[in-house]
Amino acid sequence: MPRTPWRRRTTDSPRPAGRRWAGQLRRGGTFARQVLLVRVGRRGHESAGAPPADAVPEHPYLADGPHPADRYDVDRLTGVEIESVVPVSPALGPIGPADAGPSATIPLLPGERTVARRIKFAVVNGCTLASLTLGMLAIFLAMHGSVRVAAGCLIACVAFDGLDGALARKLGVASPFGAQMDSLADMCSFGLAAPVVVYASLAGSVSTAAAAVACALVAACAAIRLARFNVSPKDGRFFSGVPTTMAAAVLAVTVLIGLPVPGKALVAGVALLAFAMVSSFPYAKLARLIKLPPWVWLAPVIGALIDIRLTFALVVVGYLVSGPLLWLRQRKTV
Repeated sequence: MPRTPWRRRTTDSPRPAGRRWAGQLRRGGTFARQVLLVRVGRRGHESAGAPPADAVPEHPYLADGPHPADRYDVDRLTGVEIESVVPVSPALGPIGPADAGPSATIPLLPGERTVARRIKFAVVNGCTLASLTLGMLAIFLAMHGSVRVAAGCLIACVAFDGLDGALARKLGVASPFGAQMDSLADMCSFGLAAPVVVYASLAGSVSTAAAAVACALVAACAAIRLARFNVSPKDGRFFSGVPTTMAAAVLAVTVLIGLPVPGKALVAGVALLAFAMVSSFPYAKLARLIKLPPWVWLAPVIGALIDIRLTFALVVVGYLVSGPLLWLRQRKTV
């Protein structure tokens, strides 16, 4: 439908109100198109010199020649209409298509891939899978009432967990795959199996809700501890918090020897051990503890011959207290 032409304005006729706003709206729309980087094109057939309909105009601040506002005004008057508005941030470039080429596969075992190294790699990961399997077995045994046998399986999990890391370093087959697999096995054996065994051992001595909360706290803190260990820089001298392996060993030995402690005290100790795993207190690694003078180990050995339960409790309490003491000492030296 043709547009009705405007009548020629005389000196005594007022200017239509729409004309006063047309220029402002046109300038505002032009600015909006520049900010949003809209796509423009012609309806119908494209001329030979006109850009394609899906072409994205260049950024207004980088364009050469006439100002983009003039170009948009001319295009509007010559029939160019907005086809689609794409609200793309000016700070981001256009997103190109994804690379359709074949993705490069990451080898599980970096380095030379000989038959001997593959056998060594399989042996190391077999130890990790053995720890995982023993953790599952501990859960099944605890569910059927064999709590002490399940605790023995947890101690075997601790042994295999230390063995796979030592073998990987000695045989030269340490890899990121092995590190991630070890963390997953630790979560199953020490983050799930250990709380289940403790829960089964607490049945009847404390309320079900208290035992469940304490054991769930151990599982949650073990997951946080393992995730933080994977992404944190490693310190060769101290652990940041009690490691999950040591916490599971403490829980397993507590169940195995039948520590004569009231049920409420056991629940409080389990919760304290869970919080110690996610704490930032520095705890000495086993390699540093072995290098201690022999006379330091003489007292625990004699105590174990007299009363193994009391000696074990004192050793655990001493290790838990050593973290805050080392932390205070580091703060004073700084």
